[in-house]
Formats: sequence, structure tokens, C-alpha cells
Amino acid sequence: MTDPEIRDNPDRHQYELPVDGDLAVVTYNLSPPNLMITETLVPQRLEGRGIASRLARHVVDDARARDLLILPVCPFFSAWFQKHPDQADVVHPTYRGILGL
Repeated sequence: MTDPEIRDNPDRHQYELPVDGDLAVVTYNLSPPNLMITETLVPQRLEGRGIASRLARHVVDDARARDLLILPVCPFFSAWFQKHPDQADVVHPTYRGILGL
């Protein structure tokens, strides 16, 4: 289930999560059926609260619902998928091989 507080802002090519007056984002490039995740940015004062993982779960759920394949160029997403190989069905096959999923 997707997180209702996270919104996709297609004009800015990012998923956004407002937290305590700051904005955590996941930037992407969309070229269906591929969703390239390029960067995850969480303001320093919000680090350690699971916000990046919350964003990752939302993006994965959204990609799955939209039949998109994720290309995890972002180092955080690459590491996240390695910790959660059960979610690898949404990762592009080439990246599954690169990440050993």
C-alpha cells in the first residue's frame, strides 16, 4: 500500500515527502516501462528516522502498481534492494544481475 503523505511530482521528476517543514525526495527519470531512480535526498536533520526507507517502499509499490521496472542508479536504492531481495520483482533484469538479486 502506498504512503498517502508521499506524492509524485511529475513536473519536478520526484517523489516528495514533507516532514517537519523539510522535504525528503526521490528523483527519477521516467521512460515507460522504466523508472530510473537517480537520487534519494533526506535533509540531514531528518536522517536516522527511516524516511529514505519509507520513500523506497512507496516508490516500489507505485512502480509495481504502474507496471514499471526500476533502474536503481541511486546508491541508496541499490543498497535497499540488496537488503530487500524479496522486492526485486520490480527491478529491471539487467540491474538484478548487477546487484546480484
